[in-house]
Amino acid sequence: MSNDELSSVFAALADPTRRAILHRLTQGDANVAELAEPFAMSQPAVSKHLRVLEGAGLISRSKVATARYSHLEARPLKEATDYMERFRRFWNSSFDELDAALAAHTADEAERAGATDGEKNDD
Repeated sequence: MSNDELSSVFAALADPTRRAILHRLTQGDANVAELAEPFAMSQPAVSKHLRVLEGAGLISRSKVATARYSHLEARPLKEATDYMERFRRFWNSSFDELDAALAAHTADEAERAGATDGEKNDD
């Protein structure tokens, strides 16, 4: 996936209405009226969202008689997830390093506290 395609996917996912539409499409194909139902917006407004999703490759559209159905295309979502996975691995590694440093610091503090207690007991 090119950077432009990835940018289009993330731009499409930035809108909560479009994310809700994609979530609905995980249940199966739907026409504009079905997709517009849960929203306080017109069918033409939902159609604009569908054009953005289609432009990003996240949905495909087909005609059945007079109805136009939208279908979820999961491949771009997988590619966006794979892209984000690299950052998750980076942060997990960073957190593991932080945990190790904190554990070493805590052990050092405990060792120093034990040495200080031992010196007090010698008095």
